[in-house]
Amino acid sequence: MTDKFDKEPADAKPSAAVSKDGGAIPPEAIKAIPVRHYGRWVSAVVVLALVALLVNAFATAEKIQWSAVGDYVFDPTVLAGAGRTLLISVLAMIMGVVLGVILAVMRLSKNPVTSWVAWVYIWFFRGTPVYVQLLLWFNLALIFPMLDLGPIYKDEMVDVMTPFMAALLGLGLNEAAYMAEICRAGLMAVDEGQTEASHALGMSHAKTLRRIVIPQAMRVIVPPTGNEFINMLKTSSLVYAVTYNELLRATSTIGSTSYAVMEMLFVACIWYLVMTSVFSVFQYYLERRYARGSLRNLPQTPWQKIKVNMMAFSRERGSV
Repeated sequence: MTDKFDKEPADAKPSAAVSKDGGAIPPEAIKAIPVRHYGRWVSAVVVLALVALLVNAFATAEKIQWSAVGDYVFDPTVLAGAGRTLLISVLAMIMGVVLGVILAVMRLSKNPVTSWVAWVYIWFFRGTPVYVQLLLWFNLALIFPMLDLGPIYKDEMVDVMTPFMAALLGLGLNEAAYMAEICRAGLMAVDEGQTEASHALGMSHAKTLRRIVIPQAMRVIVPPTGNEFINMLKTSSLVYAVTYNELLRATSTIGSTSYAVMEMLFVACIWYLVMTSVFSVFQYYLERRYARGSLRNLPQTPWQKIKVNMMAFSRERGSV
């Protein structure tokens, strides 16, 4: 016999209310009232007002001829300057990556001499401004009037240290110091057991680095390297100091002759934004490629999101 004081099981569902005619009465709907965030609306209005004032100040500036910006965006001189900016950035980045890998290996070496030399190099080039380094290379003839490499090459330093060479050395050698630290972090991220296992199999230290350690370290090295290249595109404007005719110098030359100084600065900004935006897209997909082994579910790319939305829209239209 069941005791009347027995309790109902914990997972038992409450019985629905029954009306007079025997029908079930549905539960009362919950009326959720969203929290009002007045601060968000006030801050949004303030920000939009400030942006509108800034845009209006530039648009109504009497001394700025906005038509000149459109006239000179695709000027041959500007395009040539943008091409030189891209060229010096790519070459300096290649030099920085190659030297950075060498310096990182030297820094991690058990040889105290090579480790100390790499540390001093990184300390000097990271501790002095790029602008100063460019001027040092450009005026190197004051210290070494002649470049004498014996029977290989001999010439005056003034003829050797052209604006292009000074810009390449100044940017490339400075970038090598930063790439050395990035590469060192990538090499140290690889478990030391990988190296020990390779040595146990009879592989030399150089072969272990080339075949085992560096390929695994690329997952850590590649993303910041892409960021460094985008930064290099902007830093290349400093070679204006060594009279290399890159984008900023080309636009400044046109501005000084046409008296459209501010307009040509806007033209330079447009091209810098275009180049950095394009390579930012490349960096995004490059990071996704090297993150495949570390993330189970990668976020959708913008193109994948568009494709999913279009497929959902087509299914809705088909169902209607």
